[in-house]
This record gives sequence, C-alpha cells and structure tokens, in this order.
Amino acid sequence: MKFTASRLSEGNKVFPAEIYLEENSIEIKVPGLFSGDSKYLNYEDITSIEVDSPMIGFATLRLFVNGNKVEIHGFSKKDIKEIRKVIDENRSKRRRV
Repeated sequence: MKFTASRLSEGNKVFPAEIYLEENSIEIKVPGLFSGDSKYLNYEDITSIEVDSPMIGFATLRLFVNGNKVEIHGFSKKDIKEIRKVIDENRSKRRRV
C-alpha cells in the first residue's frame, strides 16, 4: 500500500512524503531536490505510535523505533487511520509468531 502526503501541507509542496506499507516493514520516503531520505522500519521494532490530528488541517504520524522518533506530516485523517490500523495489525501479528 502506498500513501502520499498532500501537496497542500507544509513541507510537502514540491516533493511530498510517501509511506509504503509492505509485508514485513514500512518504507518512509521524504524526497528532496538533490537528495532524499528513505527509512525502512520493521513492524516489530516500532515501540510506540502517536497521531496528532487537528480539527482542521493535516495529520502527523510519529513512530518511535528503538528510542528514535520518526515523524511524517501532511496526510489526511482517513489515510492516517488506515496506516495506523495496518501498522497495529502487523505489530500484533509479529508478536504472536
């Protein structure tokens, strides 16, 4: 599954952030003009999830992985709910195995 941040959100005008939910991991891409940043996170390494969803505007997702925070901004509330649902399902699947 692929989710793309809105171009209307802060920091995503030219190169919007993207989240790819894969079978065993999440790939987060934050493109840039000359270079970008990609992070791969295994579901079992995610220790905590926070969502900041204001009444008006775009939601922010914070993933805590081994003491580090990964923050992604500019997604719709609907997208953030779906992303969180998939992450939670995969985290619980990995813990049961």
